[in-house]
Amino acid sequence: MYVNQPQNRPKNQAALPSSNAMMNTVTAYAAVITFVLVVISLLRLLRRPFLGGSKSRSLHLPPSPAALPFLGHLHLLKKPLHATLRRLGARHGPLFLLRLGARKTVVVSSAELATECFTEHDVTFANRPRFPSLLRVTFDGAALATSSYGPYWRSLRRVATVQLLSAHRVGIMSADITREARALARRLSRAAAADLSGAAAVELKRSLYEVSLSAMMETVAQTTTSPAEEGDDYADMSPESREFKRSMDEIVPLVGAANMWDFLPALRWFDVFGVRNKLVAAVTGRDAFLRTLLEAERRRLDNGDDDSEKQSMIAVLLGLQKTEPEMYTDKAIMALCMGMFTGGTETTATTAEWAMSLLLNHPDALSKAQAEMDATVGTSRRLRADDLPRLAYLHCIINETLRLYPPIPAMVPHESSADCTVGGYHVPRGTMLLVNAYAIHRDPAAWERPLDFRPERFEDGKADGLFMMPFGMGRRKCPGEALAMRVLGLVLGTLVQCFDWDRVGGAEVDMGEGGGLTLPKAVPLEAMCRPRTAMAEVLREL
Repeated sequence: MYVNQPQNRPKNQAALPSSNAMMNTVTAYAAVITFVLVVISLLRLLRRPFLGGSKSRSLHLPPSPAALPFLGHLHLLKKPLHATLRRLGARHGPLFLLRLGARKTVVVSSAELATECFTEHDVTFANRPRFPSLLRVTFDGAALATSSYGPYWRSLRRVATVQLLSAHRVGIMSADITREARALARRLSRAAAADLSGAAAVELKRSLYEVSLSAMMETVAQTTTSPAEEGDDYADMSPESREFKRSMDEIVPLVGAANMWDFLPALRWFDVFGVRNKLVAAVTGRDAFLRTLLEAERRRLDNGDDDSEKQSMIAVLLGLQKTEPEMYTDKAIMALCMGMFTGGTETTATTAEWAMSLLLNHPDALSKAQAEMDATVGTSRRLRADDLPRLAYLHCIINETLRLYPPIPAMVPHESSADCTVGGYHVPRGTMLLVNAYAIHRDPAAWERPLDFRPERFEDGKADGLFMMPFGMGRRKCPGEALAMRVLGLVLGTLVQCFDWDRVGGAEVDMGEGGGLTLPKAVPLEAMCRPRTAMAEVLREL
């Protein structure tokens, strides 16, 4: 899965080629091999139509913009991707066809067509495209999110749903999440106390990412937070969390630099910047770290240190390995753990950052959320997991944030395993499917004043029956929805309960959107944080 490049790069990390630099390099490559590629492309165009050989003359294909030889429609794609797809959808309709280099792609941007894809054609679209750059970082596609549909995927899905992310397991994990939310409140309170004004300007995305990663690390591998070394960029995170964060800081930009390989196979022949070797080295280091976690848990279990009530996820998987060793190999276990770390950190932290940005630009909603918190939880103790079902307005805020800013706006790509018909159009086998959840969630035909932040639209079941898919749909829907909602509830609830928030300099928060598979803010949120007077006693006890 693609993830966004972290905002903060570790000290001493070598500068990596930017997306612009890589695009310039791609242009240079194209200049060198233009003649050959143009000839090949023209021969293909003369030999057969745009898609599907001679049969395509009789097929009713979706509408499509004009394409360039070799590049197809790659030149049309600008960041952020979901915004480009939305503009193209407005021009060509809710179902249209793109050719991204060598990959055929259909884009869906209506609730009706998305429902058709993931109900009538759910099995057909249950596969994932096998991107060469991602295969290197997902254990050759062995991770749950990237594995091909079949027996192996069904086994991973079953263990994730029943063993790792069940309601019982999420309940057990709540203690770890609450502890990390408390640590976040302690850090913010100390930062504010250190300022003469009693308030501190904080960059929330970094803090929210640390909370999500530390909580996941503790539940996956039973690690604990320990003091960081002086000058460490990842203070207040466990050593394991800091190590994983460093490895991802190395891998993510390299995957982004190699993205063009996924669509233009000819470019895999060239590697001027040595991206391939750097990526292999970074992945090797990450795998060694995951293997260390695995071996540490294996030794702990061999020594008889096994709390069956609060087993780590790795311990659960090692138990399954004893009965099904051919299925739950070390590689499969590491791939599952990697998926938990990446899927449960970046998207959750980003959603919480969007929620706080929206609340800062709508102070009435923030005041309403604090009033609900005071009436339901009070000011003599901290928020607990069992309080969340009674905080209806907090859930409305989270749902409205997920509507406006779905964690993966164009969803994780699917791929058709057979020819099918969607919306009356022929979709060939092997076509990649992108569903623009961002556009669907802002459809004025379904949502009144769709661009407005109005949590009240979810009160008292008023939004029941309206279509949303922030966690996907169908059999490949994200199994971590319950965990994500628990993390968002506890973290966002803690920020609302314990602190008063204001915009830096009084200026409205920039709501510009960045690029990537997930939906980052273009400008990281910085906000003024001041401990609430009513919560002073509780915060002193942290």
